Amino acid sequence: MVPAPSLPDPTGPLLEEILVPLLQDYAESFDRGLLLLEHCPEAVMAAGDQANLRERLDEACRSLAAARSLRAAAPKPMGLAMETITPWHRLVVEVWSLSARLRAIGIRP
Repeated sequence: MVPAPSLPDPTGPLLEEILVPLLQDYAESFDRGLLLLEHCPEAVMAAGDQANLRERLDEACRSLAAARSLRAAAPKPMGLAMETITPWHRLVVEVWSLSARLRAIGIRP
């Protein structure tokens, strides 16, 4: 009996089409958050909270870079676990919130 030829995995291109821009969006949001923190007065966010958010954004940037490197080194397309992406999403929401608070007092970096 002759084995059937293996077909290419159709999810690979779709995964790349969705995940690559998503990872870029996370990177841009994290960078935006760091920029916002540079212009954030303590009246909007206490210094300790700013330091905490900055630390979490820096860690997320490092994690994102590691995930991108691992994906690039993988022999075939791979996704990321929700346990990896969920904290990133929460950070993006925090950045949006900080941006809104800064806009409300007239700061638009």
